[in-house]
Amino acid sequence: MKIAIIGASGFVGSALVQEAIRRNHKITAIARNADKIDDKNELVTAVSVDATNVDDLADVLEGHDAVLSSFNAGWENPNLYEDYLSGSKAIQEATKKANVKRYLVIGGAGSLYNESGEQLVDQPDFPEEWKEGAKSARDYLTYLRKEEQLKWTFLSPAILMHPGIDTGRTGNYRIGTEHPVFDDNGESKISAEDLAVAFLDELKNEDYINDRFTVAY
Repeated sequence: MKIAIIGASGFVGSALVQEAIRRNHKITAIARNADKIDDKNELVTAVSVDATNVDDLADVLEGHDAVLSSFNAGWENPNLYEDYLSGSKAIQEATKKANVKRYLVIGGAGSLYNESGEQLVDQPDFPEEWKEGAKSARDYLTYLRKEEQLKWTFLSPAILMHPGIDTGRTGNYRIGTEHPVFDDNGESKISAEDLAVAFLDELKNEDYINDRFTVAY
């Protein structure tokens, strides 16, 4: 399969590239600065493009079987909310303009619901430093749910998914839909490598077409 991975130089994007290599996909690895992408493998073609430029991105995406987005507007970006939302919408539009039907997005956990039916990002104990990004990903999911042309999927990671979760790639995970998945210790966590496993599994299996799901150990 020929796939495009947006945000390929990032923490999650680089894990997606490595997992796609394992599965022998032909990969167009996209980032604003392609010099940051490890493209030594013959399956990987690194491309520099501004993902917020619909026309330029559509030109790159044309001819692919699927677009996988791990777009991130930058956690320290003072305009993170608006930039993530507008960037994600631009990627969605470029995917359609390129006539690619399959579109998979890694968003955030903040839009998941607790047992009281409230979204995690709206809880008073939600970390302030992650709030703007989480709110933006939540609002993008609301926007994406109205999409009728694409076969889209939105993956919310576990609550804890960051550098330092050192389980690496186990190939194991459990699935939820609108609520976080917790382990026996009450933790919801997953490594970037296993998040990538789940994402590429969904690309193959198509279990959550036009839907959201979440994964954790």
